[in-house]
Amino acid sequence: MNEVIKAEFYTANDVSTILGISRASAYRTIDRLNRELEKKGFFTFSGKVSKKYFHERMYI
Repeated sequence: MNEVIKAEFYTANDVSTILGISRASAYRTIDRLNRELEKKGFFTFSGKVSKKYFHERMYI
């Protein structure tokens, strides 16, 4: 009974499109959100941000 768990993340391209900002700004936004998550004890991935946390912080 092997189940694949699909984690959902946004990339810089996704963040750029959603927020209408440049890719460079999107990477800075992702970095900031990931630093917040790391302070809370979560594991993060460079260049990707949790969709759930992104929506929480951006009030989407």
